[in-house]
Amino acid sequence: MKMTALTKTNFNFPKQSSVYHGKVRDVYTIANDLVVMIASDRISAFDHILPKGIPFKGQVLNQVARFFLEETRDIVPNWLEASPDPMVAIGKKCEPIRVEMVIRGYLAGHAAREYKLGKRILCGVSMADGMMENDPFPEPIITPAAKAEEGHDEDISKEDILSRGLVSKEIYETMERYTHKLFERGSIMAKNRGLILVDTKYEFGLYNGEVILIDEIHTPDSSRYFYAEGYERRQKNKEAQIQLSKEFVREWLIQNKFQGKDGDIMPDMTVDFIASISNRYIELYERITGREFIKETSANVTERIEHNVVEYLKTK
Repeated sequence: MKMTALTKTNFNFPKQSSVYHGKVRDVYTIANDLVVMIASDRISAFDHILPKGIPFKGQVLNQVARFFLEETRDIVPNWLEASPDPMVAIGKKCEPIRVEMVIRGYLAGHAAREYKLGKRILCGVSMADGMMENDPFPEPIITPAAKAEEGHDEDISKEDILSRGLVSKEIYETMERYTHKLFERGSIMAKNRGLILVDTKYEFGLYNGEVILIDEIHTPDSSRYFYAEGYERRQKNKEAQIQLSKEFVREWLIQNKFQGKDGDIMPDMTVDFIASISNRYIELYERITGREFIKETSANVTERIEHNVVEYLKTK
């Protein structure tokens, strides 16, 4: 079976008022009160979109996000109303809060890279001396980021968020409370599937003045997972952890001398490497949800998406 990837969309849905093409998702606003979010097969790292798409990645992202949004409605209200296509989510149009809530249970990824540089405070939060990469924190820490319109998001402390007036104290503390509860739920669900939820990020918006969860949650793009089996042994032996996340793509780019810096040249992605990324995403879907992944293999993906979205919008 030939694998194809959806890397661009250019729809004109009924009552469409605007469109935003993000790094991975294309967001179409309908009549200023609904959003149609299409999870493309694009993949990004170091704030750069890689030149080739990953077959089934968009379907995995959309379906993992939908799974967790449904499983956490009892904790926090969210934006999702329907998913009429494997790559599409439709829901409430919210006013995004320009603060990303990053929560870390372990010293990994960006936090570990900062730690190796000698930093012991990240986003105003202290990190103890003597930690090894991938060690757990005594308690999960929240290390927020101020969302940039373009380029890198900015590490920022709670104190700076409030002093700059990015959000009110009441809204921030609501997001803080939701973030801890969502991470606790995600960690329990991961543990039940033989995984460790290492770190993740949540985005929130305002809908009629209420803080609600938006975008995706607990996907391999927004989260880092380790395999629980062998974790302790690997830490004891100072071995790298086996993970299901996008980090292995970043590691491959670093090995090929690309970190998104000026002068870096994007390495070529082989067919085999693309297939390996696709398989990783599918594996995570099946591990974290306990469901078999059914590959949607329509001959014309854009026609399928357009038909399914238009038929749904007729019901609104």
